[in-house]
This record gives sequence, C-alpha cells and structure tokens, in this order.
Amino acid sequence: MRLEGKIAIVIGAGQSPGEGIGNGRATVLRFAQEGARILAVDRDLASAEETAALARQEGGECVAFEADVTREATLATAMQSAVDRWGRIDILHNNVGVSVGGGDKPIEELSEEAFDRVSAINLRGTIMACKHALSIMRRQRSGAIVNISSVAAFENSYPLVTYKVTKAGMVAFTQQLALQNAPYGIRANCILPGLMDTPMAVDTRARASNRSRAEIAAERDAKVPLRGKMGTGWDVANAALFLASDEANFITGVALPVDGGALVKIG
Repeated sequence: MRLEGKIAIVIGAGQSPGEGIGNGRATVLRFAQEGARILAVDRDLASAEETAALARQEGGECVAFEADVTREATLATAMQSAVDRWGRIDILHNNVGVSVGGGDKPIEELSEEAFDRVSAINLRGTIMACKHALSIMRRQRSGAIVNISSVAAFENSYPLVTYKVTKAGMVAFTQQLALQNAPYGIRANCILPGLMDTPMAVDTRARASNRSRAEIAAERDAKVPLRGKMGTGWDVANAALFLASDEANFITGVALPVDGGALVKIG
C-alpha cells in the first residue's frame, strides 16, 4: 500500500486497440493496487471507463474522466474535478504521446500539420496539465509529477523528427519543473521507456505498415540488449509507482531509463 491515502491523476489512462496492456492502463492498475484513489483521464472516455472498471476490480477507487490534452480547458476541469471529489492532488502522471499514429515522419517527409499535431499532444498537453496541477500542489506544498519521455530523446538513430524533439523537450521541462518547484515540496521526474510491447507501439506500427504484429514484435525484440525481449506496460508502471511514492522522497529532476539497456549502447 505504497500510495495509501494518495490522490492520483493519470492522463492517458486508456489505450489504443491491440494486444497486451498500455503504459497508462498498467500505471492506473498499479496505483490502484497500492491504495491510490485515481482520476483516469483520457480523450476516449469509453477506454478510460474500461481502465477504471479494471482498477475497481483490483479493489481501488477509480473514476473515469474525459479530457483532450490539446484543449487546455478540459485539463483544468480534470484537475478541479479531482479536487472537488477528494480535496487534493498528490500525484500527476502524464502518459500521453503519439508518433507514427500522429503522422510523424523523417524530416524530408514531415508536414507542418503533423509536426503541430504531435507537438501539441506530446509536449504542450503535459505542460498545460502541469500548469493547472501546480497551482493546487503549491498550495498543499507537496506533490509528485511523473512525466513519460522516451529513450528516443537520446537515441542516436531514431528517425522521426517530432517524437524525438518533443521527448527531449519533456526531459528539459521536467528538470525545470523540479528546480522551480522544489521550494514547494513538489518533486518532478520523468521516465524514458525503451522498446515496449504495447498496443500503441506494436499494433499501430503493424497497421501502418500492413505487416503482422508478430513480425514487428520480433524486429523490436532483436534490438533489446536485456534478454532480447521488449519491456511491457508493467515495467513502466512499476517505475512510475516508485517515483510517485514516498520511497522516492529525495529524488527529483531525474530521467529514468526503463529500456532493457538500450541507452548503454550509446557513446
């Protein structure tokens, strides 16, 4: 019960169609298992409801909420909804991000529209969510923010422009958050997932390339140093649990790789 009594907001609590479990849904379930009360936020309310129902099966208290990270007002409403219901916000977990599904491309093929769309979802949405959570956390003089970046921020061969740029921006933004809000007792950290076996990462690529899921998964597995196997949403969720919990009480401003050793190869 490492989050007993904590109020958590998970943005990106639903998941795209496909096999396995996404990072956001897995994080909601781990938070619920550890005693948090959770507002499960997603643009797709039906998917958020599925996540909330699974969390309740784990014995947790979880409410689904519809919000679109590209619309700041909906994020502000989500924060206020949590405060109205539970009186505070202890944890904000920002899990929304797209790459191939948002139309991201290598630079010679990249359009303005795709760049703006992916940037708004991947980076601006997190910044605006933090903006509205911080006013509440500062009054409390406590809080933990966990943002999802990616090893793509540092990977030297990642081909898609906007995903890489926005995930690198996430690291810089998290460091800024950590330093500027340390006097308020607020911690901010980010996670850098590597190659993960999630519906968004594998099934989306399979659909976009008209290839089988098994083929995409095998290619990705072969690139992972640790056991030659991708991680799962549970690996990200466990890292998020640690950073959100009081066990990480003296940790702020870190970018934690959860990547099976991928970043070790760089240099």
